[in-house]
Amino acid sequence: MKSWMSFLLSNDEYKRLKMLHFYAEGGVLLFIAMLVLFLTNDYFGLGPDVIVLLGMMVFIFYVSTRYMFAGIEYPDMTSEKSYRKEVRVTLMRSVTFLGIFSGFYLLLVDIPTTAEAWIDLAGIAIITSVVMFVSTFISLKRSYKKNRELL
Repeated sequence: MKSWMSFLLSNDEYKRLKMLHFYAEGGVLLFIAMLVLFLTNDYFGLGPDVIVLLGMMVFIFYVSTRYMFAGIEYPDMTSEKSYRKEVRVTLMRSVTFLGIFSGFYLLLVDIPTTAEAWIDLAGIAIITSVVMFVSTFISLKRSYKKNRELL
């Protein structure tokens, strides 16, 4: 079936169906989060921009986390050798991202002039790279484990 969401979905039928479930679950959680924020807005006093941002964060975090823990990202990961190779590739991607992120920051934002500004740049870049590596590693490990169980 064709939909405007087709570009977000995989060609693999199982993966596509799982992703649709994740999007639907995320949509329900988004609705609940927006309802709770609407009902408690007088107590917290959040602006509409913060409420919308929190709703988007709930949806994106939920869908990403479910996808990561589902073990469907690497369907062909069955051998120990391919698993170890992919772990190395994931590590290299994270290190490469660290360099590219830092380079673009220096080019587009500003070259830090104080030690505190350098620490801020390093902290943001390192934390982002670590989160990228850990999330990909978890997905890889879950996929490998799931594929080994299916054999």
